[in-house]
Amino acid sequence: MHHDHYLRASGLTKQFGDERVVEDASFTVEEGKTLALLGPSGCGKTTLLRLLTGLEAADAGTISLAGDTLTGPGVHVPAEQRRVGMVFQDWALFPHLTVDKNVAYGLRAEDIARGRAAEALELVGLSNLGARYPSELSGGQAQRVAVARALAPRPRVLLLDEPFSNLDTEFRVKLRSEVATLMREVGMTAVFVTHDQEEAFVVGDEVAVMRSGRIIQQGTPTEVYERPASAWLAGFVGEANLVSGLGAGDVADTIFGSIPLATPTSGPCRLAVRPEHLHIGTGGGGRVTGVEFYGHDTAYSVEFEATSVQVRAMAAPRFRPGDDVSVSYAGPKVVAFSSMQPELVGIEAG
Repeated sequence: MHHDHYLRASGLTKQFGDERVVEDASFTVEEGKTLALLGPSGCGKTTLLRLLTGLEAADAGTISLAGDTLTGPGVHVPAEQRRVGMVFQDWALFPHLTVDKNVAYGLRAEDIARGRAAEALELVGLSNLGARYPSELSGGQAQRVAVARALAPRPRVLLLDEPFSNLDTEFRVKLRSEVATLMREVGMTAVFVTHDQEEAFVVGDEVAVMRSGRIIQQGTPTEVYERPASAWLAGFVGEANLVSGLGAGDVADTIFGSIPLATPTSGPCRLAVRPEHLHIGTGGGGRVTGVEFYGHDTAYSVEFEATSVQVRAMAAPRFRPGDDVSVSYAGPKVVAFSSMQPELVGIEAG
């Protein structure tokens, strides 16, 4: 039987002493999909995972999985009965056990007899390596064995807590797309925790962004990027220029001319404008203060009387610092935030 929201968390709250670490957090995951839980460190992501596993009891809120309530008023299903799998940061395999034995490690005797370990190794494409030891595996293979070990007990959902955070960049980029592909092939329902926006966008079918214990927005990577729910979130997922404007219905007047709005707005507002949607050209009004060439594109810093913006252009540099340039907008409809939003005061992450 297929549930629209296979895993559903609603209004989860957890307090330690005076501090609310998780506050009224809600999200859903469809069966066979991966939700990337994205947020800065210390926003409550790991505590939220511990509530899902049942290692911590929630102070309020509900969790249901495949139609069963795991957490709710007067209900707390213990961790070992939840069938929630966990992959930790270190992916540690036991060096003295073969791959087969590593994968079978957490299984009960009858599951081993049913060949669950072999089945899990087959799922991750490593059936032929069962007799090897971890020291004989490549990093990518070791990672797959760790996933196989988590899959062997047939969890209903798999949780991954910043699994790549202590790997170097090149290896991390390769592994995360491998793991994303693997999760899709296996059809595993998963929650993948990360503080890295790029990683969340690669791995997640949907992304839920967490800040100070709350989930601020859940949607596809495209939705979260193009229609961020707050100015802070706009800057947290990718780069955003916050531009002052005067809303007049479907457009806002700005120093870059008229910009189309996603929702009608009137009066003073701030717009979250992506650097790749600004167009730089010869002319005046702005002055180039910095140029960074990345090979596939160029980032310009351009200063105007009252504001400075980042512009990204797909090409080698055409302008140099000190050049006078014009900047105009060419992109999709933009989200406007009212100038009164208190969170605009400091747009630092946190």
